Amino acid sequence: MITLFPNRRIGVELASILLIFTGQVWNMAFSYYNSINTIPRELIEVTKVFNHNRFTKFLKLDMPFSAIGLIWNSMMSVAGGWFFLMACEMFVLKERDFRLPGIGSYIQSAANKGDMIHVFYGIATMILLIILIDILVWRPLVAWSQKFRIETIQAEIEMNSTVLDFLRKSILIEKINILGSNLLKKIEMIYNEMGFRSKNRFAGLRKVITYGLGVFSLFFLSWALLKGILLFLSLSGETYLIVFKASVYSFMRTSVAIILAAFWTVPLGVYIGMNPKVSRILQPFVQIMASVPATAIFPVILLFLIRFGGGISFGSIFLMLLGTQWYILFNVIAGASALPQDLKEIAKIYGVKGFRKWKTLIIPGIFPYLVTGFITATGGAWNATIVSEYVTFGGRVLKTIGLGSLISESTEKGDFGLLLLSTVVMAAIVVSINRLFWKRLFTLAREKYRLD
Repeated sequence: MITLFPNRRIGVELASILLIFTGQVWNMAFSYYNSINTIPRELIEVTKVFNHNRFTKFLKLDMPFSAIGLIWNSMMSVAGGWFFLMACEMFVLKERDFRLPGIGSYIQSAANKGDMIHVFYGIATMILLIILIDILVWRPLVAWSQKFRIETIQAEIEMNSTVLDFLRKSILIEKINILGSNLLKKIEMIYNEMGFRSKNRFAGLRKVITYGLGVFSLFFLSWALLKGILLFLSLSGETYLIVFKASVYSFMRTSVAIILAAFWTVPLGVYIGMNPKVSRILQPFVQIMASVPATAIFPVILLFLIRFGGGISFGSIFLMLLGTQWYILFNVIAGASALPQDLKEIAKIYGVKGFRKWKTLIIPGIFPYLVTGFITATGGAWNATIVSEYVTFGGRVLKTIGLGSLISESTEKGDFGLLLLSTVVMAAIVVSINRLFWKRLFTLAREKYRLD
């Protein structure tokens, strides 16, 4: 981006936005993918009976069924964006210091100087923004999404929002809603009229575009592969051993962080999700805690850990925990919120409590969401290694051996060979974990724990 826009801030701005985007998008994508793969079969059959096309099926079934999980994961995405803001708005690349105006760079600059008062000012401003967004956006969306639960019995206590009530009474919003509904109906009609004729009419054009994109992609990938191989060949055998050792340490830290996160997020998430009154109170607190960049308060925690032993080697696990536990918590809350009231009433009638309730209702009900939470938490934990294993505070650099530390250090020094190798190894580890472990659990959730 900097090469595309030399001597202009827009390149750094676009790079920052792209980095934040890549940290936000995947848990939303996994959430939607999980939802459409666990839709009850009878609902899918209904869309076939009524001969719904893809667009209509998306509007009538896919989007409503995925709404609850998607909204909670969107909250997590925004919280994750706030968390990584410090790394995105201020970074060093090959001895060049890039800084963008924003709360993230403000907090990072203050932290580097050891000025905790200005760190507090920045965090307080961020918290104020988070509270406003919660009141104006997330709380109305959560209350609105409750109508998409699959149930025949209405809950005794429902989520509510003053902003949502105001919007529902607004004449302007009603007119916008009518216009939007009419527009969607017209799109559905056009989609139906086009039918299969469009497939035949544009089949040739589609083939040309597909082949063109294929040739371009093949050329680009071949060029990138050649450049990558040349960089790998420039590295010594000792560097490969260092990367292997670092990957083992990072794997151990991320695994411990995820296990520790699961211990408290699962029970708390179930408690919040199954109690609307509690959710109204704790939802903004959870968002604030998830959004506050742990890198801002980490130096204080690190000094405490150094005093009592352990240092950054164990402190990095704590920072990973602060960054990754929210992925599990938000997904568990979404899963518990989506539990049908019918099943809760049946469990109450039959006196199902304690461990038996967890075994027969709660775990099966939240299992697809829980798997999604663990998948995104795994990626989040590995992302967090970059800011937890290499920390700058008060002019000092605190680091420990790990892939995240290698990526941060090689970026700062401009060692692109080591940077590429570390990044490729990290990606390979995450993909391998997903393929060998999480994918099997996801298949189990899709086949056994869908609401059929």
